[in-house]
Amino acid sequence: MDTPHKSLSATLRLHPTDNLVVARVALPSGTVCTDGHERFAAVVDIPAGHKVATARIAPGEPLRRYGQVIGFASRPIDVGDHVHSHNLDFRTLERDWAFGADVRATAFATTPRTFEGFLRADGQVGTRNYVGIITSVNCSASVARMVADVYRKHPRDVEDPLAAFPYVNGVVALTHKTGCGMAGTGEDLDTLRRTLAGYAKHPNFAAVLVIGLGCEVNQVSELVRVGRLAQARPTMPTLTIQGEGGTRKTVARALAALNELLPEANRARRTSVPLSHLSVGLQCGGSDGYSGITANPALGVAADMLVRQGGSVILSETPEAYGAEHLLTRRAVSPQVGQRLLDLMSWWQTYVDKFGGSLDNNPSPGNKAGGITTILEKSLGAVAKAGTTNLVDVLKYAEPLVTKGFNFMD
Repeated sequence: MDTPHKSLSATLRLHPTDNLVVARVALPSGTVCTDGHERFAAVVDIPAGHKVATARIAPGEPLRRYGQVIGFASRPIDVGDHVHSHNLDFRTLERDWAFGADVRATAFATTPRTFEGFLRADGQVGTRNYVGIITSVNCSASVARMVADVYRKHPRDVEDPLAAFPYVNGVVALTHKTGCGMAGTGEDLDTLRRTLAGYAKHPNFAAVLVIGLGCEVNQVSELVRVGRLAQARPTMPTLTIQGEGGTRKTVARALAALNELLPEANRARRTSVPLSHLSVGLQCGGSDGYSGITANPALGVAADMLVRQGGSVILSETPEAYGAEHLLTRRAVSPQVGQRLLDLMSWWQTYVDKFGGSLDNNPSPGNKAGGITTILEKSLGAVAKAGTTNLVDVLKYAEPLVTKGFNFMD
């Protein structure tokens, strides 16, 4: 005889102070719900993943989810009513940053765990074994793709072009749309070079080839010098299309260079290494009313497990932390770290103000169809990916990770 299962509530209350709940399933008008606190009936049809009021809310009063304010009532809301864009407004909030208030000593795991990775000469560990083609400028993108395409197996190919190199995962062209007509100094060029240098030094690459045009602002020689790539990769061929005498000759020279790099890359083997070598970047996919209570918290648990093993996680997408940054500053290991996060937010606020926009424009039509109403609500769910450990550093775009643990990157 089957054991009877306790029926699940049709709604979810996420915090005792919330004045709304989330519909687990679509609720036709008249559906009676009990969430352990109140018993109420839906007064209209409520789509799955959307919010239902559990109290009468007057215009201007805050609405709470996760125990946090996600917006303010724009008109009277009855018990059992649908709470969404038609009756909930976004407003800027004053928040208590409370730097470091929730900092706790990290409970590091006593039993180290391992993964199978590629240990590089500089001590970094990769999870893949690629050969990379870095482009200094948009003008060399086509050449880089032509070269990489030679090593890509196409549906009609009988043999894999990399069959002789079974331990190489592929040849990857990393292209972009800048590097030419830009200022020779400043944030744009610094960010480009920082990004390209990060790729060139990445442990997922066994070897790297750099291809430029020759007349661009982002000169290959300067990229190598400023990015200190020669120290990271003593054997790193660099080519320019003008120096080689055109596209066809550059492709031929690049293929010759790769044919020298691939045998060395193929010598790499996976070995068991401590999980402390692993770094994981966290970024949102498509979000809906369930993301903040399903996938994102699950990633947060995984993030905590990795940090406790001595590894690192990096939360990204600054505009999608807006409205939840006070939860992160409370975990900042110093006021300086917390302030760096607020400075990033201030930059984004200035940016949207300049163009007459709002950070609340972030939620897309798909986000809203899935139950998200404001950027405040979206961000509160998004930062759940960051788990619960201390915020140890805040990085600009493409800055290298220097402190293990939970980091934030713009």
